[in-house]
Amino acid sequence: MKKDILLLNQKSAHTIGFFDVENGEAIKQIEVGQFPHEFVVDSKREFAYVGHYGVQNSGITEDHGGCSIFVIDLKTKEHVHTISTWPYYRIHGLALDDKDRLYAMSESQNVMVIFESPRTANAPDRALPSGGLKTHLFSLTRDGSTAYCLNLLSHTVTKIRPWDPVFLPVAMYPGKKPEGNCLSDDEQTLFVTNRLDNQVVAIDTESLEVTARADTGTDPTRAYLSPDDLLYVTNYGGQSISIFSLSLENKGTIDLPADPIAVSFHPTSGDVFVSLTNDTVAVLDPNNLNVKRSFSCLAEPDVSFILQSSSHPTGA
Repeated sequence: MKKDILLLNQKSAHTIGFFDVENGEAIKQIEVGQFPHEFVVDSKREFAYVGHYGVQNSGITEDHGGCSIFVIDLKTKEHVHTISTWPYYRIHGLALDDKDRLYAMSESQNVMVIFESPRTANAPDRALPSGGLKTHLFSLTRDGSTAYCLNLLSHTVTKIRPWDPVFLPVAMYPGKKPEGNCLSDDEQTLFVTNRLDNQVVAIDTESLEVTARADTGTDPTRAYLSPDDLLYVTNYGGQSISIFSLSLENKGTIDLPADPIAVSFHPTSGDVFVSLTNDTVAVLDPNNLNVKRSFSCLAEPDVSFILQSSSHPTGA
């Protein structure tokens, strides 16, 4: 009998884990390179692409970090291919467009690399500058025509055109140390968390002007749009998640037993899965704004994704 599976990156365990959504039981752990950070799953739910950051965090200075992307077969639950991103290191932010072309950000060189056929790619097909410094994450439009890069050291958001070789990045200032980000469904608004301001802002993607601003908890690091169009902001220094409407009206706070790292949403049950700094995953009830249950995982859980039983590749 097929089960819904939580796919989970565990950075300091250097693994991608498969967990039973219902009881938290570990089904399989796949070892990859040292300190994987982000991953994405393709539209057919056949493969996951895992960025090799290669060091524990961005404060590490004595090592270049990783320059690879690991390809995970979700049917066999095996690491089946490695894509080189050389000479670009510390691969962090990742995205796939609606053609399953892969985009990855090298934080160390502030360069986006692109793979037109990532399942079989061995090296980048394109590379372009982000237009900022210490580019950590980015949001991508569905068609891949535009990306919005979050630049920790220059404190900017930059708009780039991955498929336009002569387009110059356009920068704007959202606040201090922008990091968390997501696009609205209509792609007209970019939500950005400013870690040093303890705020989230809404940015008009055409004018690149801030249209709304709201206070969060301490050190907001990530922003996620839920299936019911609410904005979840993880307060990494506040052991909580702040919830907002798309107009940034505060809808409540969920208190947690540890600091939240990343969030994913079950597409049908509405449950919210939160990776925590105490090496557990908390399952939240979005209606009551509380923790329903939790389960243990390996060291430093991060990005997760729900593989529904109906969408598993055959044999999974």
